[in-house]
Amino acid sequence: MTLTQSVLIADDEPLARERLQRLVAELPGYQVCGEAADGDAVLKEVARLQPDIVLLDIRMPGLDGLAAAAQLTRLNNPPAVIFCTAYDRYAINAFEVQAVAYLLKPVRREALADALARAGRINRVQLQALQQRESEEGGQLAVRTHRGTELIDLHRIHYCEADQKCVTLHHEQGETVTDYTLKELEQAWPQYLLRIHRHTLVGTRFLQGMIRDRDGQQFATLRDNLGKLPVSRRHASQLKSWLSEHRPDAG
Repeated sequence: MTLTQSVLIADDEPLARERLQRLVAELPGYQVCGEAADGDAVLKEVARLQPDIVLLDIRMPGLDGLAAAAQLTRLNNPPAVIFCTAYDRYAINAFEVQAVAYLLKPVRREALADALARAGRINRVQLQALQQRESEEGGQLAVRTHRGTELIDLHRIHYCEADQKCVTLHHEQGETVTDYTLKELEQAWPQYLLRIHRHTLVGTRFLQGMIRDRDGQQFATLRDNLGKLPVSRRHASQLKSWLSEHRPDAG
C-alpha cells in the first residue's frame, strides 16, 4: 500500500499557491495539507500540521524562505524542502539549508513530480529512523519572538520557568521567551512537560530523579549534568509517581 505524502505550500502569491495546488492534485500519492503566505506562517503550520514536504518560495514578506528553511533543518525530523522560486541566484544558498530540489517558476509538472519523488525517498529514510526513536520525540512548538517565529523541538526543552508575565523555555539551543503560560504548555503537551512547581515545568525526557537537601527542600535532578530544580510540596507526590513509573531506579 502506497503512503500519501502530505505537502505544505508556501508562497506569498495566491495565484502561485493555486497553481502548485493544482499540480500536486494531479500527482498520485501526494495531498496538500495546508498553505502559508510568509515564513512565520510556514513555521507555525509545520508545527501544527507536521507535513512530509514543504514547497517553499524564497522571496516572502517577513521571514523569507531561506531563513524558514534554516529553522526547519534544526528540527529532529524536518520535512523535506523543495524551493519554488522565480529567482535562480539563490540556488547555492538553498542547498546550504539541505533543500531536496530547486525549481524555477513557472514550475513544470514533470519537474515537480521528480522533486516530490526524491523528497518522498528521503522522507521514507527519515521515517524509518524516527520509528526507532522513543515515541515522545516528535512534536514542535512554534514560538513568536522578537526575532520572528522560532520552532523548538518539544523533546529538547529542559524546563520552562515562569517569571512575572513571561515564560522562558530553556532548551538545547539556549533560551526562548514565550507568551505561552505554564498552564497552556502543561495542558497541551503533558507527555513532554511535567509540573514540579508553581513556576516550573520540567522536560520529562531530562528527568532523572529527586533528592532532598538537609533543610528538607526537594529537588528534581536532571540528566546530562543540567543541575537540579526546586520541587514544591504540592507537586512532590506527582513527581514521585512519575519517577516510579518511568524511572524505577531513580531517587
